[in-house]
Amino acid sequence: MPNKDMIPVEVIILTDTSDIKGTVYVSTKVAANRQLTDLLNNNERRFLAVTNVEIYPKNSNQPPKRYEFLEIRLDSIQMVHPTSQAVFKETSKTQEDIARFRELRAKLNKTKPF
Repeated sequence: MPNKDMIPVEVIILTDTSDIKGTVYVSTKVAANRQLTDLLNNNERRFLAVTNVEIYPKNSNQPPKRYEFLEIRLDSIQMVHPTSQAVFKETSKTQEDIARFRELRAKLNKTKPF
């Protein structure tokens, strides 16, 4: 259970194989525009905890798989955004953003924590 300094944010998480909808908890002690960024760029984390999860496999007509709790390896994440800002049309800009995110994630994984 999250503490009082955490708030839920419903997000869409894109991976190579799935689109994932769920809830992550972010700190209230961080500026609103930095909450997800700080959560994802925390060098002490290797996994992202997500609740109320729905996994939609790409290129499949299968119904979504549902889980109360799931941890997703940060290296497998291409993009995360709040559902309130969801863009469902994939564009070349989306592909550029995904490529930049992967490059940044690779650089961060090479750095050593403090």
